[in-house]
Amino acid sequence: MTESLPPCPECRSAYTYEADSLLACPECGHEWSPDAVLEAGAEVRDSLGSLIADGDTVTVIKDLKVKGSSSVIKVGTKVRGIRLVAGDHDIDCKIPGFGQISLKSQFVKKVTD
Repeated sequence: MTESLPPCPECRSAYTYEADSLLACPECGHEWSPDAVLEAGAEVRDSLGSLIADGDTVTVIKDLKVKGSSSVIKVGTKVRGIRLVAGDHDIDCKIPGFGQISLKSQFVKKVTD
């Protein structure tokens, strides 16, 4: 019996395959570690204790220095379409003007519509 592989975290393609110790997507070319995807049932909470999920919109609650750069992500920056991952920096997202970046959930607040 074959083990089912998770869909690609970038494009959600179901055609993922194993490439050495990584998983890969033939459609978008994204490669990732199987450990980088949150395990089912894991909860991630924002700075106020609200449960956050993939696709949510969050706001940065304090100025964040970008490592390796003199840039700063300003307080109040709205981040749309977040993706949750395992690890210390548990949010992957794209911020206009900065690009792809990882954030810690303790420095964001969920935006409620």
